[in-house]
Amino acid sequence: MNQTTRNPDRDLCQRLARRHADLCVIGGTVMTPNGRASTDVVCLDGRIVSLDASAWTAETMLSAKGLHVLPGVIDSQVHFREPGLTHKETFEAGTRGAVLGGVTAVFDMPNTNPLTLTAADLQAKLDLADGRAWCDYAFYMGGSAVNAEQLDALERLPGCAGVKIFMGSSFGDLLTDDDTVLRRIMSHGHRRIAIHAEDEARLNERRALAQASGNVCDHPLWRDVDSALIATQRIVSLATETGRRLHLLHVSSAEEMAFLARHKRRVSVEVTPHHLTLVAPQCYERLGSLAQMNPPVRGARHRDALWRAINDGVVDVLGSDHAPHTLQEKAQPYPQSPSGMTGVQTLLPVMLDHVQTGRISLERLVDLTSAGPARVFGLAGKGRISVGYDADLTLVDLRARREITNRWIASVSGWTPYDGLLVTGWPTVTVVGGRLVVRDGELVGQPMGRPVDFLEVRPPSITSGDRND
Repeated sequence: MNQTTRNPDRDLCQRLARRHADLCVIGGTVMTPNGRASTDVVCLDGRIVSLDASAWTAETMLSAKGLHVLPGVIDSQVHFREPGLTHKETFEAGTRGAVLGGVTAVFDMPNTNPLTLTAADLQAKLDLADGRAWCDYAFYMGGSAVNAEQLDALERLPGCAGVKIFMGSSFGDLLTDDDTVLRRIMSHGHRRIAIHAEDEARLNERRALAQASGNVCDHPLWRDVDSALIATQRIVSLATETGRRLHLLHVSSAEEMAFLARHKRRVSVEVTPHHLTLVAPQCYERLGSLAQMNPPVRGARHRDALWRAINDGVVDVLGSDHAPHTLQEKAQPYPQSPSGMTGVQTLLPVMLDHVQTGRISLERLVDLTSAGPARVFGLAGKGRISVGYDADLTLVDLRARREITNRWIASVSGWTPYDGLLVTGWPTVTVVGGRLVVRDGELVGQPMGRPVDFLEVRPPSITSGDRND
């Protein structure tokens, strides 16, 4: 029997010749690699094909007048809790919140149940996300004594964001606080390793302080600056010894930033909106355990140092560390109350408010949320508005005045530490792979996110550009 085989390249060439796009975003201020430009973005077959729509027709013509068009926001640190902890969060709800907040891609962490330690664990998560993710996604592989020698192969699997090491604040096989095991992990593979740097021995020594106090305001006293700095110094020393690149997650203190500024050749740095926005002790007095995170929100001296590090170029990436727990779990007496808060949906609104107050430029925010993650993690086709790149766009109204509320939060946990906060600047439209998924702040279409492609990963059988196949 004769069978016609589709040729995607030929089909795309024919559609290009007809100048008929899937989506044209017209009339906005576009954040291009050359700076702000009054131009258009033409999207076809999941990719950007032109920055001039004058000769194009489209299935959808979207006016962006009065809006700024950003490269799709990438949140490279989320905990969507699935499988095993779906009473806190699910992949569908987490990615729904992501796109409502203007985020077009997420990297999910391995501390689920079961842990993500094998190829089968990774594939199970990819299967769970298929058809349920509103944005694109990837998953970290946990670095552990049980899989250290397999990490070279595991980190190159499609859909893998890289290896994540927990030096503290984790459980079971994911807790890796021994230098011998750390050397084994870092000696197998070559991609950048993401690090949660808190020294488990010091945390255990100081746990009695929290237990005796019973006051969440003492969270930064228990998990003090030294607990973070000691771990950071250890892992950077091991990286120098093994020749491995590191990505230090949620850096929270002035002392860490001063140290990392001297070790940028191998190390990239992440900060979070809550460490840039909240300040101790006021946040604990007002929010109680809803402000409880690991590492903790610290005093104004540390918050100011993080902002200086952004201005000095030490910081490479902004991540939310979205890590929800239920309100019932959070209501337990401290320190039994778990650490973690929602964040993926509020990342951009909170940071746009900092743009409005002059704390950060829109260009620097784009670098931290789009170009930075693409550069640090080696993303294929993401992080900038350029011809040939994935058609992931975040449209924002810099003048919009909105209130963040618990009612707006899509997370299964249903709360945010920013409930009641008035912000200026708001995401209004989210485009993933050339498809509108949020328009005027409302969901449209269906969840059709795909695994993120990485330059250092074996190419998957279907690339991110083949969204219409």
